Amino acid sequence: MNELTTTRYEITRKDVAKDKVLKYGAWLAPLTLSTVPAAALFVLSLLATGATTAMFFFFSLIALVVGLLFGLIITGGIFYYRSRWLADVRERLAIDGIKTNEVEWFRHELTTTEKKSLKEIEAKDLMLGDAFRDTLAARLTATRILKSTKQELLLVQRRQGKLKYLKSENSANLQEELKIDYEKLNGIKNEAEEMRVEAETRLQMIEAASRRGGNVADTELALKKLSARTSELPLALESARMEEEIRRELEKETN
Repeated sequence: MNELTTTRYEITRKDVAKDKVLKYGAWLAPLTLSTVPAAALFVLSLLATGATTAMFFFFSLIALVVGLLFGLIITGGIFYYRSRWLADVRERLAIDGIKTNEVEWFRHELTTTEKKSLKEIEAKDLMLGDAFRDTLAARLTATRILKSTKQELLLVQRRQGKLKYLKSENSANLQEELKIDYEKLNGIKNEAEEMRVEAETRLQMIEAASRRGGNVADTELALKKLSARTSELPLALESARMEEEIRRELEKETN
């Protein structure tokens, strides 16, 4: 069972270094495994004489092809491992809301327009850039919560459907508890939707301020509200998940 914790997960230098090693290692593997052995055998072919020259040259071609294929297999494995590792890191970061300095780890979840706007705004005004990045963090958090709560709501609905056909003493109590869970999750979903709309509106306002050379003074209060929601909503969702998991554990023990 996952434990709910309010301790914020921080990206460490080890995480940054590991990400770089995996990313560059994936691209270097085919190049290294194909060219190094092939180059060594090719040099030997130049130093050899007679039939040995042709033999080393032939082996160098084989080494080039085999090394490339083997390197591509390793690259695929590294990419797969990195994607799983990054997914785990993102989940741990998002458990208490995505922060401004963590947006880069969720860059693939940004739209093309958001990436372009972030680059342009940060180049013009660092303060507006920070405000834009902070609002992006709120938008990312809201989007993730929406996706997660929709999945949780579907699970609750499925459990409600199954309990309708059970004739046990606890089924009525479980139905009532699931109803409470559904209402709580639905409330979180609605609030997350409001936060998403508010964040997207704020992004447009900051873009407009950047174009006309404004500042973030008029958006500071709204940003503070968004920042507060960014940390509160994920924890509320995690709390609801924990309650459901505890209920499932108790249900298994009583069966």
